[in-house]
Amino acid sequence: MKESMANPLHLKSLNHISLICRSVEESINFYQNVLGFVPIRRPGSFDFDGAWLFGYGIGIHLLQSEDPENMPKKTEINPKDNHISFQCESMGAVEKKLKEMELKYKRSMVEEGGIHVDQLFFHDPDGFMIEICDCDNLPVVPIAGGMARACSLVNLPMLQQPQQPQIRVIQQ
Repeated sequence: MKESMANPLHLKSLNHISLICRSVEESINFYQNVLGFVPIRRPGSFDFDGAWLFGYGIGIHLLQSEDPENMPKKTEINPKDNHISFQCESMGAVEKKLKEMELKYKRSMVEEGGIHVDQLFFHDPDGFMIEICDCDNLPVVPIAGGMARACSLVNLPMLQQPQQPQIRVIQQ
């Protein structure tokens, strides 16, 4: 297989993120009932407590902390913190649901070239940041040329890496 400068490890997609939890049960409840993930079977050979969930093309692997009482607790919602972001259909519907669930969140907005992207940030039970956005409004524009595309998974087949120029070394 020819080595590709644009994809040196031949990656296909994001498979999962792994999160350490104070309580796997509480986190399952959050990811299932707030974000809509579905619990799936995890290998029985694991000798530690955890759970796997799947949704939106990615997995979330929850791992029970060995020392849950000493896990740091984040209370401030900081959009610049580590987070995972989900695209939504309606920011209004998301905000309404977060209010109904009495989840504390922070609104933010990004503007680029007259395009506005709304964002909502909130924490999971262990303080991991979740972002919900309408980021599909903001085009994905490769720095090294190429065409602008939307970031939506629906439009993913359209987003291709620009062809890298072939470099030939001529020995004299």
